[in-house]
Amino acid sequence: MRKLLFLAVFPAFLFSCSNLKQTFENKPTPSLKLISSIEIPFEETFQNTKVGGLSGIDYDVKNDLYYLISDDRSMFNDSRFYTAKIRLFENKLEGIDFQSVTTLKNEIGEAYGNWYTTPSTSADPEDIRFNPKTNTLVWSSEGARILTAGKEVLQDPSLNFMDLKGDFLGNVTLPENLKMQKLEKGPRNNGTLEGITFDKKYKTIYINIEEPLFEDGDQANTSKGGLIRLYQFNAKTKKNVAQFGYQLEPIAHEPNPKGAFAVNGVSAIQYYDKKRLLVVERSYSTGTQACTVKVFLCDVKKATNVKNYASLQNQKLELASKKLVLNMDDLGIFIDNIEGLTFGPKMANGNPSIIFVSDNNFSDKQKTQVLVFEVVK
Repeated sequence: MRKLLFLAVFPAFLFSCSNLKQTFENKPTPSLKLISSIEIPFEETFQNTKVGGLSGIDYDVKNDLYYLISDDRSMFNDSRFYTAKIRLFENKLEGIDFQSVTTLKNEIGEAYGNWYTTPSTSADPEDIRFNPKTNTLVWSSEGARILTAGKEVLQDPSLNFMDLKGDFLGNVTLPENLKMQKLEKGPRNNGTLEGITFDKKYKTIYINIEEPLFEDGDQANTSKGGLIRLYQFNAKTKKNVAQFGYQLEPIAHEPNPKGAFAVNGVSAIQYYDKKRLLVVERSYSTGTQACTVKVFLCDVKKATNVKNYASLQNQKLELASKKLVLNMDDLGIFIDNIEGLTFGPKMANGNPSIIFVSDNNFSDKQKTQVLVFEVVK
């Protein structure tokens, strides 16, 4: 969850990446053409739950059904996911019909706790993916790193497996560099596990962190982008087999007032084809209501496996390559906090569709948007 409405001040340090390289291959780069969009009203409810905080989406092709996860930390209703039908008629998005809501369960079969009252028992859901091979779901939680005089929470992020009823089936053993620490080492608060995607054969799971690990350098600022890691897991063994460095873009706009909260990070990923992922970078600055959202095609084929690198700083390594596919600023419409994407059904002309969803942070100042694009190869 990226809470875009709260102000915070972060120092803007520059880092050197002179030993880092990005490689590019001459493979076709797709383009994304906006077809249609709708907004889900802020007041929308379904089965006595508040529809909001939609941070991840995935599509079950066989049943023409979508899974959407809410990043509610059980503060409005129990942490949950929805299923829905998205009505796309003659390439026009006509509406979204929620079908069910399911509570996420922990290891002992109980709903996750309320972040305000029992933070150590809560979850911060961020993304969800459906596996048609096993008829199960995988979802990520960001965890928390809060170290203040009044509150101390060190909760590791997690990648969890569940059945379609929300019952816990297990999780992966995350590498040590994804465990929260009191020292400035490992993940930053609110900058950890965001996106999940399977490869085409559901043998590999890719995940990403939103912002750099402390040891990998500084957060993005308006002059430089930070370095994050993409993680590759074996879906069967649930073990981390590779990590790849990826360079973020600088923050798109100076915050107003100067020194107020501003961020750029990866909010979602989607497998595209062999060793290539669509990567969503979402930049927000105080004083600018809209987000700047860019979609890149990322290739990890020649990227260095940095799994055993304690830091990405002062290293000779190749980063994952990236090519810009879409800057949503060019669409001429308001774009909010995009946090989920999935391939949808084929368009009338046979081209794939891709669907984005935004997280309104349960705020009436933000929007829950559903946008459908045609993938033009």
